[in-house]
Amino acid sequence: MDLTVPEYAYMFGFLQADGHLQRCAGQKGKLTVELNARDVDVLKEFQKLTPFYSSIRTRDRSTNFSEEYTSATWSLCSLKARTKLSELGLPYGRKSRTIAPPRLAFSSRDYLRGVIDADGSVGYTGKGLPFISLTTASTAMASYICRYAKEVTGAERIPKRNSRDGIYNVLYTMEVAQRLAAELYYPGCLALERKRAAAASLTAWVRPTGMRSAYTKRRWTDHEDRILLKLNSPTAAATALGRTAQSCNLRLWRLRSGQVPRPSGE
Repeated sequence: MDLTVPEYAYMFGFLQADGHLQRCAGQKGKLTVELNARDVDVLKEFQKLTPFYSSIRTRDRSTNFSEEYTSATWSLCSLKARTKLSELGLPYGRKSRTIAPPRLAFSSRDYLRGVIDADGSVGYTGKGLPFISLTTASTAMASYICRYAKEVTGAERIPKRNSRDGIYNVLYTMEVAQRLAAELYYPGCLALERKRAAAASLTAWVRPTGMRSAYTKRRWTDHEDRILLKLNSPTAAATALGRTAQSCNLRLWRLRSGQVPRPSGE
């Protein structure tokens, strides 16, 4: 299972988010992934990628959301396969808070797409805005998508657990969501077909006339900090730097109070 291979990277990300590795007596155990039967095709792809015997079974049952629900479950019992997955970072038992990106080389966008296919969402908000999001209990996973999205889109997010259930909900919308979805769901990639279609549909969105342009944070440089400290006047600095007086006043206070480091040589 070479995680630099796109299909294996995707598969491993999906398993980390939605798979269950169970240990039984002795060396017995199994890996299972249960999905809605409509997504069975991705389980068939996992079965093809695995050089050990595995099975896919369907069953009908009732859930809190539907009295008639058909699921498909992929099961893999091979000890060698389970050992490999465990070594790569798929824990046995409960894992929602402990999973993290692999420590060895891996295909980033394919891995992240697998995680989002399993635990994320792609589509349009109730207000008709494109979005892509990830819901996770893992600090490492929330931090990873924030770092990756910043590299791809420039949008910065600081992951925070919500107060209700301690879960991270990392959300990107509008043009940022479009760019991120296009990067992750590229032509020919392995993915859940419904999420691939949702990602493709985001390209059709155009910012409505009159909607304010997306705000892009302008970072302070050492050169600007030196000018601000030298002038010692938010109003004068605003004119010199092309910033607002409010922004200059706040930055000057942070520099003086030590909340941000002063530029080198000051």
